[in-house]
Amino acid sequence: MSRNLVRQLLSKHGYVKRKAMKLQRTGEFEERDRQFRKIARLKARAQRSGNPVISVDTKKKERLGNLYRDGRLYCLEADVVYDHDYAHLSEGKVIPHGIYDIQYNDAMINIGTSADTSEFSCDSIKLWWQQVGGERYRDAKSLLILVDAGGSNSYRHHVFKEALQSLANAIGLEIRIAHYPPYASKWNPIEHRVFPHVSRALSGVIFRSYRVVMDLIEQTHTETGLRVLVNRIDKVYEKSKKASADLYDHGTIIADKVLGKLNYKIKPSSI
Repeated sequence: MSRNLVRQLLSKHGYVKRKAMKLQRTGEFEERDRQFRKIARLKARAQRSGNPVISVDTKKKERLGNLYRDGRLYCLEADVVYDHDYAHLSEGKVIPHGIYDIQYNDAMINIGTSADTSEFSCDSIKLWWQQVGGERYRDAKSLLILVDAGGSNSYRHHVFKEALQSLANAIGLEIRIAHYPPYASKWNPIEHRVFPHVSRALSGVIFRSYRVVMDLIEQTHTETGLRVLVNRIDKVYEKSKKASADLYDHGTIIADKVLGKLNYKIKPSSI
């Protein structure tokens, strides 16, 4: 039987190549739909008021060095890398933290070289505000940040709220946080509007230097106008850091009356 005949038979009976779809939930969150409705209201309110709405997350962490990466490239001969991906062969860490401005459909990716911590996440947002947001939203009264429920920006971590307090103090702006429900991180806008395009730009490329990574990410664009700015953050971050005992004593971290664990605001403090 020829390949062409097999191909015709497969087509005739409706067989096509398909990828597995990540749709089956690994858990349930009782207030899932209620939180989605609340996020929609918060976004609409912020946009009506002319306040920025950003979607934030950390992309998959990578290692720097002559190490194998998935993907194919047009080239005259295959690139040669180590035959094993041992940790000691790595020359550094690549931790891409992204900030996506929903209104303007553009993003900033800040490459961390130390650790994915709450402090790093907030430093990344501060850099976006200093380079882009502060000029773009001069009359802003509040900053709405949409984040996942886990990771370095987990709603359970007090250290994340402490980092947010430092961020609010630094930019002098009220920060409002809305976490996507647990098991629903794929709905965070940056996950499907930015990261897939960045992954495509980086596919198959060996990360031999930070410059290579940054140059490729800066080339990320879409037909709808997406553009990406890139920075590198070399600050060393402490893992397993504990929050201050008096974090909530100043009354600047205020939980919403409805779904307060996932929704709260942080006001700048002069203390």
